[in-house]
Amino acid sequence: MSNNIDFSERPWLDPEAEPFIRIQGLTKNFGAFTAVDSVDLDIYKGELFSLLGGSGCGKTTLLRMLAGFETPSAGRVFIDGTDMTDVPPYERPVNMMFQSYALFPHMNVEANVAYGLKRDGVAKGEIKRRVHDMLEMVELGIFSKRKPHQLSGGQRQRVALARSLVKKPKVLLLDEPLGALDKRLREQTQFELMNIQDELGVTFVVVTHDQEEAMTLSTRIAVMDEGQFVQIGTPTEIYEYPDNRFVANFIGSANMFEGRVQKRVDKNLVVNVPALKGELIVEYSAEIADGSKVWLAIRPEKMSISTTLTDTNSVNVLSGIVHDIGYLGSMSTYRIELEDKKIIDITYPNQHRPRDGKHLAEWDDKVYLKFDPSNVVLLTR
Repeated sequence: MSNNIDFSERPWLDPEAEPFIRIQGLTKNFGAFTAVDSVDLDIYKGELFSLLGGSGCGKTTLLRMLAGFETPSAGRVFIDGTDMTDVPPYERPVNMMFQSYALFPHMNVEANVAYGLKRDGVAKGEIKRRVHDMLEMVELGIFSKRKPHQLSGGQRQRVALARSLVKKPKVLLLDEPLGALDKRLREQTQFELMNIQDELGVTFVVVTHDQEEAMTLSTRIAVMDEGQFVQIGTPTEIYEYPDNRFVANFIGSANMFEGRVQKRVDKNLVVNVPALKGELIVEYSAEIADGSKVWLAIRPEKMSISTTLTDTNSVNVLSGIVHDIGYLGSMSTYRIELEDKKIIDITYPNQHRPRDGKHLAEWDDKVYLKFDPSNVVLLTR
């Protein structure tokens, strides 16, 4: 421990902690195209770490270099203190679970899970014990004699997970592991995956394009764009404190306003926003020069909405017309057209059943939006 602080849950904050996976200057070129561009990353033992980004951002290429399926053009990969850059896939303490699951259709569940152990020459008694224990862990013991086509999508996913973990890898790499599941099953399986990972203590590295999945699963997330990391942090840090406009817009949604810093008043900044023909107040403690160009990001759930203006002295009050309403059950999304025709989104929790089917506000109603200075994220890039 350092400075009597418990870093057990957040080892990346401990300056003395040794990374379990260390990526240094890793690059992958395909001809003139650079898929991964000189990235550095430390992942710690027992983490459930996600590589998050859109199609073509380089996340799967990076995962394949970790697995040994792609040879880096430059850089090094270390796992548990050993340089793995030139080590072939079959000699790495790593297993990979593919999106397609790649189960053998002619083998039953038990045989699928046992396959890798048999190839490694593990004794029959040991294979039987480990396969049994793993199937019990993923709650598939009663399905051990079934073929893959006799299972649901979620069950096939768990067979693939069991097969990947039964060899006791130090690291499990998962490429879009839940992409083939429907929304409800995907949400349920996310928590199952977290529980299994926590029980085994294996380091998981997950590639996904699904922001909600990454936010739910991960201890930390690396957001990728054009082969580079644009931000690395916990789900809370990534969502509440994005480093730039790309992250603010990619993770969840954000209403964005461009402006210039007018002056500082105590812990707040006064920002002139031309699109609003007025000023917004932002809580911001870091140094920034007057006149600096900035962008203000406000999450839809951080704004309140009302059909009446009760406090005329409040700061950060906007008015507009309800342009669209989306009823999502647990919440409603209101699209509000401001005076300059800019449309912003507000989400409102449906804590009470609507009377006569009416919403808080209806189409074409004039509404007032309000938000606290502490809920505005100021971005400089």
